[in-house]
Amino acid sequence: MIFGASSFAGSLQELKENVGSIELYVPKLGIYNSLVLDKKKLECIFDEMSAYSFAGTVHAPYSAADPRYPADLQVDTSNMGKREFTLLEESMEIANRIGSHVVVLHPGRVGSDREKSFASMVNNLKSLASLAEDYGVTLALENKEGTDPSNFCCKAEELSRTIEIVSSDYLKATLDIGHANLTCGGDPEKLRTFIRTLQKYIIHIHLHDNNGQWTEKYDGDEHMAPGKGCVDFSVLKLLPDYRGIYNLEVFSMEDVQLGKKIVEKALSP
Repeated sequence: MIFGASSFAGSLQELKENVGSIELYVPKLGIYNSLVLDKKKLECIFDEMSAYSFAGTVHAPYSAADPRYPADLQVDTSNMGKREFTLLEESMEIANRIGSHVVVLHPGRVGSDREKSFASMVNNLKSLASLAEDYGVTLALENKEGTDPSNFCCKAEELSRTIEIVSSDYLKATLDIGHANLTCGGDPEKLRTFIRTLQKYIIHIHLHDNNGQWTEKYDGDEHMAPGKGCVDFSVLKLLPDYRGIYNLEVFSMEDVQLGKKIVEKALSP
């Protein structure tokens, strides 16, 4: 199995010593001046990744209520214009450049008219999947946490239905096990059902932990190291044919190291 970690967890040198892949988290790379991509900064990142022989994936910009999130990089896939399409296309360009086959994408936000917002998201995803084909990458649509119902695709059934309606080989799923645990209220049996429902579409996995319930901090989506919450990571055994990256979406190298140990133990025979 190949472990990865998000680029905000540590320096590339630290990451190289602990994982085999890095997820370039575009909103936190500091490569944008307002809406303008700073190609010099981006080239430095490419050079560093090349020096460390890093494999990689890319996490595209998305919609976030966190005030620390860059305001210019907000992307709601239910409500997109030229600016939003350009931002996501640039993430596909980055993925193409580093030889990544996966670009993680968030589902859209539920507007005042849920059906209209859903239809708009589907149409935008069809256009984005067509762009992804041009760049030779696959979009991996991530399930969101059910503790924040303003997002689409919290439930596995809705994420699966979205992928089926778009009907493109270039749109699949990221299983975010922390988000799924919140949606399932920390119930491991419900989490197993969630994974079985989404199973055939999963090409990427995000690993982090929580206590399975809403809190004032990030709606409970605390992104703790595996082992610090209540997620039963043995549920990943339901994916015996999975060959993608197990990406630790945590905030420190200490959590990366702990997470690896917990997940390896959970998946051992």
